[in-house]
Amino acid sequence: MEIEVRLFAYFREGRGKILKFPIDGNTTPLDVLDELKIDIKDVAILLVNGIDGKTDYKFKDNDRLSLFPPVGGG
Repeated sequence: MEIEVRLFAYFREGRGKILKFPIDGNTTPLDVLDELKIDIKDVAILLVNGIDGKTDYKFKDNDRLSLFPPVGGG
């Protein structure tokens, strides 16, 4: 089983834009963040299948996780 992980802005640096990530029945967004070495404090928006996601969500096969960092500008 696997999910698709979509990374945005500087999360892509050294990782890529879209990743395939293997999962088991207990994999959560926190597990993915840990594997990608992204601190949850650095994530502004976390979506699962396009909807606001919870960090304890248990992924199902072919789910999609999208991660956005805070965006600054002026």
